[in-house]
This record gives sequence, structure tokens and C-alpha cells, in this order.
Amino acid sequence: MGQGSMLFAALLFSVRGARAQDAETVMTVNGPLRPDAMNFTLSHEHVLVDFIGADKTHKDRYNADEVFAIALPFLKDIKQRGCNTFVDCTPAYIGRDALVLQRLATASGLNIITTTGYYGAAKEKYLPEHAYSETSEQLAARWIEEWKNGIEGTGIKPGLIKSGVDNPPLSEVQRKIIDAAALTHLATGLTIGVHTGSGDAANEQLEILERRGVAPSARIWIHAQNEKNKTYHIDAAQRGSWVSFDGVNPSSISENVQFLKEMKRKNLLNAVLVSQDSGWYNVGEPQGGKFNHYNCIFTDFIPELKRNGFSQKDIDAIFIANPAKALTVKVRKLK
Repeated sequence: MGQGSMLFAALLFSVRGARAQDAETVMTVNGPLRPDAMNFTLSHEHVLVDFIGADKTHKDRYNADEVFAIALPFLKDIKQRGCNTFVDCTPAYIGRDALVLQRLATASGLNIITTTGYYGAAKEKYLPEHAYSETSEQLAARWIEEWKNGIEGTGIKPGLIKSGVDNPPLSEVQRKIIDAAALTHLATGLTIGVHTGSGDAANEQLEILERRGVAPSARIWIHAQNEKNKTYHIDAAQRGSWVSFDGVNPSSISENVQFLKEMKRKNLLNAVLVSQDSGWYNVGEPQGGKFNHYNCIFTDFIPELKRNGFSQKDIDAIFIANPAKALTVKVRKLK
């Protein structure tokens, strides 16, 4: 057994032996929370992003106090509109800052969830060099360590494994980070959210996860709206995967309503997540550029769902029950 495999095995034993989160919790930047306390959840949003590339990103590139001051009013706004939980899907090497998120959670009253994992989409621009040289086990050991002891010395733990891939066939390193995510899930119970290029890429992910014995219910197909063939959405949900339509904005409301109508027609709303992929203090732009609000779901999308025959029970499933199930820390193995 190589050194990386030995380290992974040791971490796996340590985490399994002491995992306190088996008692139905989700993990926020302020610690564990009961899933039924999440209530209304925006399952895919962003506060801070830095698109300069993995080799150049650094916390010295922005002023954390400025980020906090700019983002806080937007988070307070959605809190007043009824949002309780906010998943910041920014991964490492693209601007993840657990301390800023913790400050914002405390000040806004929102439950905020952050991530571990690496993002291999966008032609791997945001992957660190060691992602190419290390094994799946070594990468997983890094992410398990964040779950066990916290992110970058902060003690703040991730509540989601965030990854990303391009269109198929997936590259060797993209396949490796999905494999590492599978190993991390088995050791921690954290759900795997994958930014995905297409339905075929989504299927390739499930094949990799299933080889490790990980059930489709451990995977969130992020940006499923980018695949226009609804058959892929239906197939993924029927296999047990979460299907996330997370690009809701004023110009995409009608399209996303149609996606949800088809899922409802197939009795698959219990597999659906919906969010906006909004926010985005852009590092490198003056004062972060144009910060996009998080209001569209409240002001436009939910009213449009109601006009299209969705009941309050349907809406509660999409924004309350489903995120709570999807983000519960729980190992999900193939039966």
C-alpha cells in the first residue's frame, strides 16, 4: 500500500470512528444543524468568486471587510423574504472564504453552507497542480481532513463536496476528482454536487461513483438546466440522483418552469432542487463589480410556478424538504 493510500485509510478509519453527524444533521459554517431546521433553502448561490485561475488566486487579492459589507444587505434581504439556508457553492481555488461566510451567517441570521472538493470544469483552469500528480486517495485525504478538522485552520467544516466537469468524455483528471469525491463521500457522508456539462457527462459521473459503491442519491447534478433534453433529467431522477435547475433568473423563468412541469408530470418533484447561481462579488473588479441579488425566486419564479398549477406543497418540497434530504450528512451506498 502506498503512502497516499495509507494516509487515506487512516483518515477513513478516524472519521468513521468518530463521526458525530450520523444523527441526521447538515453542516453549516457555524456548526451542525438539524435538517428540519433548514427550512427554505437556496441550494446553489455564491458570495465571492475569483476567476483568475488556481495558480494566482489568493486571499490577498481582495478586502474581506469590503466583501462582507457589500454582500450583507443582499443576504439580509432574502432572510426577510423567508430564506433560512443559503448554500455557497464556491469551491477552493475560485474564491472560497469560510471566514467571510461565517461572518455573513452570523450577521444575517442565515444558515450558510460551504464546500470542500475541487472544480475541474472550464478546461481545468481552477485545478491546483497537485490535482494532476496526486491519486484519488490523496485528494480525498485532503478533503476528509477539511471535514475532520476544518478548512484552512479555521475549524469551519464543509457541508458539501463541490466538483465540476466539462462535456464527455471526461478527462483523466476530471474522472479522478469525481473518484476522489466518491471516496470522500464514503468517509464523511457529505453529498457530492457536480457542475456538469451535459446529460452524458452526468451519466459518466454516476458510472464512476457506482464503481466505488456510491449511490446516485449522493450526487447533485448541478446545472441540469444546461441539458435541454428532458429525458436525461427524468432518467437521473429515476435512478435516484438529485437534479438541480439552478440558473433561475428573469430571462430563464419560463424554461425552468417547463423543466419542473415535466418532472411533476413524471412524479419526480421529490428529486428536484432549484436555485439561482447568483451573487458574485468578482475579485479584480472595482468593489467586486455588479453584485446580483438573490430575489428572483421570491419575486418572480414562485409566483410563476403558482400560475402554472404548482401547489404550496410542491413549492415546499422543492425549497424545503428536498434540500434538507439532499444535504443531510449520510453515507449513501448502492444496495
